[in-house]
Amino acid sequence: MTRTLRAAVIGLGSMGANHARVLSDTPGVELVAVADANPAAVNKTIAGRPIPGFPDAVSLLRETRPDMVSIVVPTQLHEEVALQAIAAGANVLVEKPIAATLDAARSIAVAAEQAGLVLTVGHIERFNPAVQELKRRLDAGQGGPVLQVRARRVGPFPHRIRDVGVIYDLGPHDIDIMRFLLGDEIDRVFAESRSHIATGNEDMFAGLVRFHRGAMGTLDINWLTPTKERTLTVLCEKGMFVVDYAAQSLAFYENFDAAAREGRYASVTEGPMTRYPIPNREPLRVELEAFRDAVLAGGPPPVSALDGMAALAIAEALVRSGETGMPVQVEPVAAST
Repeated sequence: MTRTLRAAVIGLGSMGANHARVLSDTPGVELVAVADANPAAVNKTIAGRPIPGFPDAVSLLRETRPDMVSIVVPTQLHEEVALQAIAAGANVLVEKPIAATLDAARSIAVAAEQAGLVLTVGHIERFNPAVQELKRRLDAGQGGPVLQVRARRVGPFPHRIRDVGVIYDLGPHDIDIMRFLLGDEIDRVFAESRSHIATGNEDMFAGLVRFHRGAMGTLDINWLTPTKERTLTVLCEKGMFVVDYAAQSLAFYENFDAAAREGRYASVTEGPMTRYPIPNREPLRVELEAFRDAVLAGGPPPVSALDGMAALAIAEALVRSGETGMPVQVEPVAAST
């Protein structure tokens, strides 16, 4: 009989509260505790649940000894809290970005590896059913070679964010999805960024990325648009896929000329559009079920530390490019030194 895993959530902002909600009714998991420095957030989360709340990670880990922990604290605290959880013997999901710096991310990865524990990174968009269906179709070769990936992730300023800019907060979503879908690494980036809201960080940026095998990526991301949009376009030789993350929809616009004959096409013509039926599921639930299954199996993690570090390295390069106005080469990352 499969054992029930003891789960905890550390950090109870809007995302952490959602982790607690999902874990509280996930089969094979028992939510045993939550923690946050804000007593009001703790009290709101434990209301109606027979679980204790704690003011910090140390007391939660000492008193409840969970098997798996969601770490949903501010980015600057990821390393400290993740290392505490790993030292207490807990498998860890750390929300993206994996850490504030690559050195911090590497220390988390090394600690988890040495302890023989599962470490996964909360790149939630991988678990969107529309993205998973797109990945399946791209891997099957439906669209042919990918030429360009374009991401648009815009909306109003989230007042919960003060410690990082929009590149670190939102950029890793689409950086990770691009790497995931193409199965390729980003060699070079260029970005233009600006700050309009007085947080000390950028709140708008446009980025270009170049993949090793030649595909191009564009990122249009900001906290300044009064309407929220989360879309992804994948342009291939035989047509174009369009994903709406929020609607969990996937459509394919066929390049009729390319699809009509073999070999390289000489022109592009509009063909039929197909919208695929997608069984909707909450991506966070899919992600946490994958984390649970990885813990029970002893790995591999749904999203590896190396994936999290690669997304962070690319985000760092985009920040540098935005600051200098120059293209930046992305150096390959390694899990340890």
